[in-house]
Amino acid sequence: MQAWRVHRNGEPSEVMELEQADRPTPGDGQVLIAVRAANINFPDALLCRGQYQVRPPLPFTPGVEICGETEDGRRVLATPALPHGGFAEYVVADEAALLPAPEALDDAQAAALHIGYQTGWFGLHRRARLQAGETLLVHAAAGGVGSAAVQLGKAAGATVIGVVGGPEKAAVARELGCDLVIDRHGEDIVAAVKEATGGRGADVVYDPVGGEAYAKSVKCIAFEGRVVVVGFASGAIPTPGLNHALVKNYSIVGLHWGLYNTKDPAAVRACHDELTELAAKGVVKPLISERVPMADAARAVQRVADGTSIGRIVVLPSGGTR
Repeated sequence: MQAWRVHRNGEPSEVMELEQADRPTPGDGQVLIAVRAANINFPDALLCRGQYQVRPPLPFTPGVEICGETEDGRRVLATPALPHGGFAEYVVADEAALLPAPEALDDAQAAALHIGYQTGWFGLHRRARLQAGETLLVHAAAGGVGSAAVQLGKAAGATVIGVVGGPEKAAVARELGCDLVIDRHGEDIVAAVKEATGGRGADVVYDPVGGEAYAKSVKCIAFEGRVVVVGFASGAIPTPGLNHALVKNYSIVGLHWGLYNTKDPAAVRACHDELTELAAKGVVKPLISERVPMADAARAVQRVADGTSIGRIVVLPSGGTR
């Protein structure tokens, strides 16, 4: 089969190599899956760089989520078992963790419904307890993770403020349903949030960026607000001032969605059921900006790493348009 493999750590475009490889062999409790679509996530770039919390042995294939077909014909969502990631024609995954692919979504959309939307749902509902009528501030609102949070925030009845970088991404955020869009390249995030909320600030902040985004968020957080720390796409991990959290009476909550797979798998499946229902109603729909053939995967992962992509880029091993 064809598979992208990483033999040394570095930038995706430099270290990902398309090779012929043996199909992975399922272990106990695992199944072989033909990949129909593999969604690109920022962790794929971190895996290539050797900066992710999981460091598979070299060589490995990146690709942390797929929509595929099992040998008995089931269309499923899966998180492949590394080192055999999703940028390949076949993967293996744990049978117990497979989720049925929503019928309302095509393969590319289904592949993108998994980690980003599960992260958004758990972050907003389990960690931040977002309520209807509250104000939600989403950083990188036109990105894969941010766009999911925008849609889920609107579905929950929140007023959503999206922060983006540049006019093209601002237009996308408006189309997603943001009530207010702030272009960080030319606008003051703190002033804009305070003006939009009558000085109160945002009740919930969804931050997959870290760095300066976090620093500005806590300057416009509401009384009893909650900052959900999702990731550090900026490359800068902030050091929270706990005295500031004390004085302003807000909470800082972390979210590592992968832990729910081992700590509370029933909650993951219940979340998937709810996401499937929202997709069937058209309330949420993954924003797919590009569907790329297998040969273009390394360049696509690099664009995600560089922060220049919009929404999700999905790799189609068959080269089709699914």
